[in-house]
Formats: sequence, C-alpha cells, structure tokens
Amino acid sequence: MSQTKTRQKSARSKDRRTAEVEIEGHDAKAMTEDEDLAVPPPEANEPGLDVTPEEAEQARKKYLLERFWISARGYWSRNGDKLAWPFTIGLLALILMNVGFQYGINVWNRSIFDAIEKRDAHTVYILSIAFLPLVAGNASLVVAQVFLRMTIQRRWRSWMTTSVIGRWLTNGRYYQLNLVSGDHQNPEARIAEDLRVATESPVDFVAGVTTAFLSAATFIVVLWTIGGALTLPLGGSIITIPGFLVITAVIYAAITSTSMVFIGRHFVELSERKNQTEAEFRYTLTRVRENGESIALLGGEDEERSGIDATFANVLKQWALLTGQHMRTALVSQGSSLFAPVVPVLLCAPKFLDGSMTLGQVMQAASAFAIVQGAFGWLVDNYPRLADWNASARRIASLMMSLDGLERAEKSDALGRISHGQTDGAAMLSLKDLSVSLDDGTAVVKETEVAIEAGERVLVSGESGSGKSTLVRAIAGLWPWGEGSVNFHPDKSMFMLPQRPYIPSGTLRRATAYPAAADRWTLTEIKSALEKVGLGHLNNRVEEEAPWDQTLSGGEKQRLAFARLLLHAPDIVVLDEATAALDEKSQDKIMETIIRELPNVTVVSVAHRVELEAFHSRKITLERRKGGAKLVSDIDLIPRKGGRKFLASLLRRRRKST
Repeated sequence: MSQTKTRQKSARSKDRRTAEVEIEGHDAKAMTEDEDLAVPPPEANEPGLDVTPEEAEQARKKYLLERFWISARGYWSRNGDKLAWPFTIGLLALILMNVGFQYGINVWNRSIFDAIEKRDAHTVYILSIAFLPLVAGNASLVVAQVFLRMTIQRRWRSWMTTSVIGRWLTNGRYYQLNLVSGDHQNPEARIAEDLRVATESPVDFVAGVTTAFLSAATFIVVLWTIGGALTLPLGGSIITIPGFLVITAVIYAAITSTSMVFIGRHFVELSERKNQTEAEFRYTLTRVRENGESIALLGGEDEERSGIDATFANVLKQWALLTGQHMRTALVSQGSSLFAPVVPVLLCAPKFLDGSMTLGQVMQAASAFAIVQGAFGWLVDNYPRLADWNASARRIASLMMSLDGLERAEKSDALGRISHGQTDGAAMLSLKDLSVSLDDGTAVVKETEVAIEAGERVLVSGESGSGKSTLVRAIAGLWPWGEGSVNFHPDKSMFMLPQRPYIPSGTLRRATAYPAAADRWTLTEIKSALEKVGLGHLNNRVEEEAPWDQTLSGGEKQRLAFARLLLHAPDIVVLDEATAALDEKSQDKIMETIIRELPNVTVVSVAHRVELEAFHSRKITLERRKGGAKLVSDIDLIPRKGGRKFLASLLRRRRKST
C-alpha cells in the first residue's frame, strides 16, 4: 500500500509536508516522509571465513560500536542540530572555567591554613569573606554546566530517536523486521531505553574525561611545585625522589584502575545480558496485556504465570551476577576513596615536621592529591556506566544494522524486489508475472498473472498455507521480496481490511476515523457509518475515551473496520478474512451494505467461506505446490439462487435511485 496513491494517504502526506513538526534537536518533517537526516546505511563489515567463532564475535561487537557512531555523530554534522556545536563548545568552556575556580579554592585552602598556623586573625577574616564569591562562582558554573550537559543529552536523544523512528516506520520496515532474521528483538525497548542510555552516557563521559584531564594537568603542577623532591636516607646513602607526590599519585591511580579493569572485565557482557532479559520481561508482560481476553477465555493464567516467572527468574539471575560485579568494583572504589586523603598527609608529614613545609602547603597538597587521584580514578568510578553504555549502544546498533539490511535490500536486486507501478488501460489492479518469496529466496507464490477491472469483486481462495495472505501483503506493499510487479490505476485509492483490525487508543470517534484524523468527518457522519455496520448502540459513546481494543469483541472490531471503509470510500478495497469473526447472517448484511453504499468499489477478498461467493463476480484459486503456490483457476462466478436474488434486488434499488 505504501506504493499506491491513496486519497487518504495523499491528504495526510500533504498536511504533513506543509506543517513541520518541531522536534528538540532539529526541525524534522513527519516521520512518514523520507528521513533526510539519516546516514545512508553502510555495508556490513563481515568477518572472514578463517576466523574462530570467538574472533568473529569480537569483530561483530567492535563493528556494532562503529555502526552506532556512524549515525550518532551526525548530530554534529551539517544536517544535524544547529545548536550542537555552540552548546558543546559552551560546555567545554564552562568545564575549563570550573577547573580555574577549583584551583582558586585550592590556593585559598593553602592561605587559610597558613593564616591559622600563624594565628593571623585578620587574614583569616579576609579569607573567610573571599570564600563566598569563590563558592558562588563555582556553584554557578556547576549549575550552568549541568544545564548545558543535560540539554545536549536531551537534544541528541531527540535527534537520534527521530532519525531511527523515521527509518523504522519507512516502507513498512517495522513490519518487515518480523519477517527477517537478525538481532532486533523488542525494537520498542531499544528505541525507548537503550537509545536513551546510548546518548546520555557519552556526554557524561566526555565531560568527565575533559574535567579529569584538565584537573589532573592543573593539580599535577601544584603537587610538583609544592611537594618538590623527597630525600630519604637508605643504607648510608641519600636517595632523592623528584616530584614524589606526583609519582605516588600516578602509581596509586595505576593500581586502582588496573584492579578495576581486571575485576570488571565481564561488566559489558553482563550488562548486555541484563538489558536483553529486561526487554524480554517487558515484552512478556505486554503480550499478556494485549491478549488478555484470549488468555482469560482459555483460562491460561497458570501457563502465562509460568512463562512470566521463568522470564523474571532469568532477570533476577542476571541481576545477581551483575550485583557480584558491582560488589567487587565497590570494594576497589571505596578503598581508594578512603586511602586517597590520608596518603598525601602521611607523605608530607616528614617535611612539615622538619619545617620545610607549612601547614597550608600540606593541606593544599592533600587537596590537590585528592583531585588528581579523582581524575586518574575516573575509570574506577565510571566503569559500570561505561559497561551499560557499551551494551545499550550495541543493542541500538543491532537494530540499525537490521534496518540497514532492509534499506539495502530495497535498493538491491540480489534477492529480487516486487515492483509497484501503474496499470495499462482501465484495469484497477494487475499482477504481472508476480512471484512472492521469503527473504532467503524461498518461493511462496509463483508466476501470478491477474488483471482486475473497475467494479469487479474478486474472491481469492485456496487451502491454508497456500500463500493467500502473503499475496495480500505483497499487493499492499508490505512484502517486498519476489519478482514481477503489482500495478494500480493511477490516482486511485486503496484500503486494507485485515482479519484483526487495529484499534488505536483514545475515543471511539478516533478509532472509527483511523488512520485519518478524528475530526475529518462530522459527528453525524461517524455515527451514520457506525449505524450502517450494526454498531449504532455505541453512538452515544463516540466521544468516550476507553480501552476499545479490549472492550470490543472480535466481531465488533471487524464491523468497526467496515465503518472506516464506508467513511474513506476508496476505489479499491482488499479484505483479508475481514468477516471471519462474523456469523453468516451478519456477514451477508455487511457485504450488502458495502455493495449498496459503495457500488463502484473494486473488491479483492481473501476468505475461506463459500458463502462469500454470492457477493463476488470472480474467483481466483491458489494451490500450494512444491516450489511455491500457483494460480490454478480464474473463473467467473455463477451466484447461488439466494445470491442471484440478492444482486437483482440491489440492481433494482440502484435503478430506482438513479
């Protein structure tokens, strides 16, 4: 259907082309439009055949991070957010100024303790007053830094989310992902949660690393200047260690960081497993909610509880393993934080006791050592978050790679693509040498040739598994793989009625008008459509918001779909078992209504019920065969007696009305 020109879609597209949607991070056109911000899909970097499975897995994980950055860095590109670079430069400038204020506080620390040591009350009072603007300036910079950092995160996430959703919704890819293999399970969780983590953490990391680098560079100079050289007697000789405080800080940080890397080497793998099990648990609960009626009617609560418990047990297992990692890293982190303030004081104590260091210098050295140690130990404190980011970035990159594959397949002839064009002459719909296959090339339907004229009502029949529904998806443009073409009359509209109609959230009016806007038709028109399909008893609830997907029965949902059909009044309608939930009498009334209200509509029906033959003028039969189903008959129907009377009565009514 994405390839056809429909009244409904044309109107919707026109509205969306004229009204740009303001998305934080950029102005983006509606997501059904081609996403011009998306980076063209790169070629997959497949490992060679001579590598081991472990090496192949490592190469895959490395490429996933590369794939994430291919798209993510577009935020700072020419087509990205116009405020990306100003905000980024502003954040770096604030970090630099903040380090300057930290140095000022460090110098103040030395001065105040020197004044206390000398019992200089005047200087102590002056420095106490000077401390207030230092604190105010530092606090203001921190607040501004938080604002810019979180704004960049929010806008980057918005830009990325808009881009990924745009690609996900284009050309029915959200549906096609269900038909192809790949690591893209639970895409909604990846877009909502993993994309959030994947865009938040890098900003924190860059800000943290920049702060750590500038702080380390600044206060290493302070340590070197204040500490000087340490002279130690050893075996009758004198050993001089220049910059002993700096050397100690580096060795101390190297020990803690190495310990963290060794202890937390499994963090990334465990974070990936935890995120995947969490997504599976959410999906299991969502499935129960979506299929609540069927489960309740079958009494499947115990079986569903068993499945939920098993999925949740896996979540708890992964959390337990991750808890062990957090405990080990917490041990290193806590031990480091306790030792860091004490070590410089102990090292400086001999020089203070021999008078070569003042109390202020000792305290300044202790403060500088703690800052340097904090800078060097940045990895110690952030390794768990780095592991979480790694896992989330790979999961969103896996979804991107699956979308890449679909996008490349749309432009490639390797597997064959069903083309969509326009019919020749007066035919409303034609299938020319149409073959439908799976994404691996396996044929489902072979070499179908059909031409349907305006006003024809064609019934497509065949045993289960013969490819009828697949053929319908190919006609709608949802199934891309195969050969041949599906052609529609230019400027004609098509409407699809699946067996399980989608009922959006909101009011019944919105559900009836879907996929058009709820206010496209008046309340009177909406109620009239509901009345004609046997849902008049709901007219007093048209403006009511309720869980209609759970409230309406299967038959009522199908009636609602026919009400939509009456409102949209298309030129072609494709019915895929659209009356399966109705009894025969209700089915006859619905079909009679459609033929009466839309006398010129072209109908393509997929159904098993032979009673529907009375409402169709032609029957096509598919037969399942080895190598793909084939069209085995195409006949004009001879209506049954009841059907003949029915059609005759309709013709009489039409003549009277004209």
